[in-house]
This record gives sequence, structure tokens and C-alpha cells, in this order.
Amino acid sequence: MRLVHVTLNFQKMARNTLGKILSITSFGESHGPAVGVVIDGFPAGFQIDEAAMYQQLSRRKPGQSEVTTNRKEEDKPVILSGIFEGITTGSPICIIIENKDQKPADYEKLKNVIRPGHADYTYNQKYGVRDYRGGGRSSARITAGWVVAGALADQFLQKKGIEILAFVDRIYNIQAATIAPENRKQVDKSVVRCPDLKASKEMENAIAEAKSQGDSLGGSITCIIRNCPVGLGEPVFGKLHAKLGKAMLSINAVKGVEFGDGFASTYKKGSENNDVFFKDGEEIHTRSNHSGGMLGGISNGEEIYFKVGFKPASSIAKTQESVDVSGNKIDLNIEGRHDPCVLPRAVPIVEALTAVVLMDLWLENQLSK
Repeated sequence: MRLVHVTLNFQKMARNTLGKILSITSFGESHGPAVGVVIDGFPAGFQIDEAAMYQQLSRRKPGQSEVTTNRKEEDKPVILSGIFEGITTGSPICIIIENKDQKPADYEKLKNVIRPGHADYTYNQKYGVRDYRGGGRSSARITAGWVVAGALADQFLQKKGIEILAFVDRIYNIQAATIAPENRKQVDKSVVRCPDLKASKEMENAIAEAKSQGDSLGGSITCIIRNCPVGLGEPVFGKLHAKLGKAMLSINAVKGVEFGDGFASTYKKGSENNDVFFKDGEEIHTRSNHSGGMLGGISNGEEIYFKVGFKPASSIAKTQESVDVSGNKIDLNIEGRHDPCVLPRAVPIVEALTAVVLMDLWLENQLSK
């Protein structure tokens, strides 16, 4: 009998799963055959609205307008398992989205280049190998699968009366007026998904100018959760805002998250920042909502709101200094199809991961009763 010794290098194992009761496992690369998701823990017997799922995914797909990449993808989700005649079966739901407009040859000249702002260097140092075609696994293309999973979770939450709505509130130095949109249709009236139409036009022009200069712009997205019940989240390592923060910071280009008044609260006194409780009929509410609908890491029944900050897209046509994998200095112009501003397409991604986190915690609460 021959014994074979196998040594596992745990440093080279990547984590691709989010969630506890409801979990999503992401797979695929930017210019591989497809990207997709496996959703485990979704309850059986739920009627899926495939048209609504496709609609949410279409809000993320490339080629929507002049302010997005001109990569053309149909992004039609193909359900492989877990849904029969439109009803969830309780088994793992596997959905793929084919990459039909992949152009890996566009990246051949970048295979030995370390691009500024990208994960090229860190990915290669950690794993010893990387898919250089559009960033491979580190590309935002993989978020298509997240949006599909989030669309199903969103449908589940809507049946419970919970509404999730995200929108662009700032691009570069153009800040929208404080507007709380009623629904996604109102948000989508704007090319950049900003409900302040005056600011929206200024944002659109700023993106066009940056694109003409071979540059890119960042900004922030606000997400609102309405009708969230009291009690989601745990007071220590399972805080609701911690779980939301982890999910948001997993999105490509996200550099920060603010909950409630965020850093603005650090400029206040306690007497100014505390949300005072009062009784309204049979219910207890707070007169203000500086905390953003969460206290001690647990939802308090008020509207939850938070802001997600995105850096400018790293792939730009403007000449940059960098090095190749051998450390030789190079001048780099990144060609190809890239978003001059990722925020308009990131709105459904923020909504999707928010829905996954909330549904996971909602199911956890039901199991603990």
C-alpha cells in the first residue's frame, strides 16, 4: 500500500461565499465562458418572477449608455437547478450568465504588466498565478451573479414588506440635493441613477468630460431600507451594520461605508446625536434617526440608510507610469472597454448584496424562534 502525502497551501485558497443560512457562492471570470452564482438555503415553494430578476440584472449590464463601458452583453440568466416551473425546490439554485462579448485578446499585451489601482500585483503575489483577461476573478464582471442572487432575495423580502432602494447621490464633486426617491422607476429616469435631475445632468456631463480626457470619476451611492422589522442583527460580531459593511466592502472599487449620519456624528455632542424615543399609539419610535435605523447592531424598526463610497475606476486611457512583473519601468495606456464611472451600474449591486444580507438575517431570526 502506497501512502501519498498531500500538503495544502491554505494561503492559495480563495473565499467566494457570503452568508450563513442563505448563502451565495460566486464563480466565473471576466472573459471566461460564463459567470454565475449558487444560492443555497433559499426556502422551497417560493414563486420566482423571472422577468423581475432579468430586469434587475439589466440595470447592471454593460453598454447601457454613453456613461458606461461599450462592452455588449445580453446578460440573460440561465437557471440550471433549484427552480422548477417557476417555484423554488429547496435545493441549491445555480444560475449562469454567459460572457458572449468576451475579448481576451484585448488583454494579451497586459499579461506581464502591473496596472495601477488593480489587483494584479497583490493577486499574483498571493496566488502565484492570475487570469490577466480583464482582471479575471477580480473583475467587476462577476457581480452579475450577485445581482441575480440579490434579485431573488429582494423578491422574498418584498413579500415581507421590506423595500430596498439605492441611488447615486454624488459623482466627483457634484452633490445631489437631499431627495428620497419613491421607487426604482424614479431612480432610473436618470442615466446616472440620480433622482435629482438637475444634478444628474451635471454628473452626466462630468463623466463625458472625464471620458474624453481618458480619465474616470468616483462618487457615492445611498441605500435606503424601508419597513425593516425590529431585531435583525446581533449585538457583538453579528451586527447588522457589520454584515452590511462586509458585503458592501466586497464590491469592486468600494473604499468606505457610512451608516446613519456616519462621520458627521463625530462632530456632534451626545445630546445632539442621540435619537429620542417616544410612543406612537401601540408602537415605539425615535423622533430623529441619526443612527440610521440600527442600535447596538440591531435594526430598531426605523428606516435604515447608509452610504457607499466608490473610488474612480482604475482602468483609464491616460498615460500612467508603472512596471512590468520583472520590475521594469513602463508607460501604460490601458485600452479596451471600461466604465469612466462605475456608479450608475453599481446601484443594483448595492441593492443585491443588501437583500442577500437581510434575507440571511431574516431566516436566521425565524430559525431562532
